[in-house]
Amino acid sequence: MTHSKLSHHERMQALIANQPIDRTPVALWRHFPMDDQDPEMLAAATLDFQSRYDFDLIKVTPASSFCLKDWGAEDRWEGNPEGTRRYSRHVIQSPGDWEKLILIKPEAKFLSQQLECLRILRKEIDHDTPVIQTIFSPLSQAKNLAGGEVLLSHIRSFPELVQIGLDIIGQSTMLFVKSVIEIGIDGIFYAVQHAQAELLTQDEYVNFGKTQDVQILQQVRSLWCNILHLHGTKVYFDLVKDLPVQIINWHDRDTDPSLEEAFQKYQGILCGGIKRETLSLGTPDEIGREITDAIRQVGGRRLLLGTGCVISSVSPHGNIKFVRSVVEQ
Repeated sequence: MTHSKLSHHERMQALIANQPIDRTPVALWRHFPMDDQDPEMLAAATLDFQSRYDFDLIKVTPASSFCLKDWGAEDRWEGNPEGTRRYSRHVIQSPGDWEKLILIKPEAKFLSQQLECLRILRKEIDHDTPVIQTIFSPLSQAKNLAGGEVLLSHIRSFPELVQIGLDIIGQSTMLFVKSVIEIGIDGIFYAVQHAQAELLTQDEYVNFGKTQDVQILQQVRSLWCNILHLHGTKVYFDLVKDLPVQIINWHDRDTDPSLEEAFQKYQGILCGGIKRETLSLGTPDEIGREITDAIRQVGGRRLLLGTGCVISSVSPHGNIKFVRSVVEQ
């Protein structure tokens, strides 16, 4: 094992290349409710979080509505400790509304605000620390445009109309991703929320999700630090492990596969190991046991230590600090 201290960028690149590293890389991320409604405030909150904890990558976490407000979606912050907002207006009210979606360009009001946030961050953060932008899959965006149950019923009753809407969402997303790449970030955090048995069958996910996931992820192949986030439980890990990303993140403490199982079936980097509830409600000792166990499961290789999703906005400072400090030991 190498003993010279690496920069965050060098450590992450060595991890992805499966080369020796000085310590296990670690990254946690969170929502910044209310601050995420203004590009300068979101950038400032993100910078403050990183300056406090010095993680190995910076994941920019806007509200999920950033990519939907230009279509007319509305949401509000109601105190959810995760930091997420509740949708108060869904754009898709009836099946025919899928056909009415128009192409949204990156110059649109709310998309351009997120690009502005990224420009600020790219200017303020030296290239020693990777910066990645959250991108929601078209199916994830469709869920928030229609509401979760409405989307599922439309998929089963009006599949052609939903597909028309998904195509427009996908094209809009591709244009936005192109603008994100031009700013000079290191990767995207691609959030897939429907590759799970409790929502869709495998065939439904392939038909309504994976086809576009492949197209969008092909577009970021030039970037070196792309993370696929698999949300939820009973996830279709085997269906997505061939997607062109460097890292897969999922709720490994809540659902199969375990880190150990995933290590056997996937050749890339695994991100996880810490249960979110342990981070927010547990003691440093309990967190330390999960970290030790996670590193053991993969033999200390191909692991980016983190949680299965965003950490709670009320996670104790001491617990977050402990996660960051323990890898130095």
